[in-house]
Amino acid sequence: MTTEAAEAAGALQAHRPMLLGLAYRLLGSRHDAEDVLQEAYLRWLGVDRATVAEPRRYLSRVVTRLAMDRLRTRQAARETYVGPWLPEPVPTEPSPFGPLDRAELRDSLSTALLHVLERLTPPERAVYVLHTAFDLPYAEIAEILDRSPEDCRQLHHRAATRVRQERRRFTASRSERERLLEAFLAAARNGDLATLTSLVAADVTAWNDGGGRVRSARNPLHGADRVARFYAGIYGPGREWTARRVEMNGEPAILLTRRSDGGRYTMTVTADAGRITGIYVVGNPEKLPPVD
Repeated sequence: MTTEAAEAAGALQAHRPMLLGLAYRLLGSRHDAEDVLQEAYLRWLGVDRATVAEPRRYLSRVVTRLAMDRLRTRQAARETYVGPWLPEPVPTEPSPFGPLDRAELRDSLSTALLHVLERLTPPERAVYVLHTAFDLPYAEIAEILDRSPEDCRQLHHRAATRVRQERRRFTASRSERERLLEAFLAAARNGDLATLTSLVAADVTAWNDGGGRVRSARNPLHGADRVARFYAGIYGPGREWTARRVEMNGEPAILLTRRSDGGRYTMTVTADAGRITGIYVVGNPEKLPPVD
């Protein structure tokens, strides 16, 4: 590596956790986020860096635009994806995205929120992430997106309204979600349908992302009875699973491993008013990182 390339890499490395977190929040995929950072490095290597007054702002702009381009072009791939698509779980103990010391930073990584953000347009998602997670003013976001500040304000308003509508269903604290997650899994392993049904909301929805690579429900499951019976059948008596608590995306999760073949799944939940409102299970092996 030349001295120039080493200096460029060093500057990028100094901001890498923030940039990786930005790309991941925009894309919901660690793999895609890493690709975006690699392309951003090549752009950074080719620019006259003496003319860049603020490398962090310049790199944020490049990463955001590359991620938005990728959001627009991957729609065709989503249309052929088998079953529900969920964000790629990322272990956050420690966090590869830098400190998660602000609630906004931690909450903006949650599986449930990233799942909601998938329904926004790329500009809406970009403005929401930049303003909510990274606290950037609309004037700076406007420079990144080549839009007016007022346009960015309107985009954020639309995005925030959509997110608020969805987030009414997941207001429980971290400790409450952890308690409900463990109680739900224990009841499933005992085949206790009555307890399972009591732990979930009447209008609960469960998403299972197998990507066509492992056996998984290919459509979202709706309703307490259907969800309870499905998971009792999957994890009930006679099913050999090991389970351990982990932190994924800044939130409590369970890593399930099937003893027969080593198949792995992560499970997280959302909850409100003491009951589970959403269940998110990722089993697509291409999405599951090694967890030490």
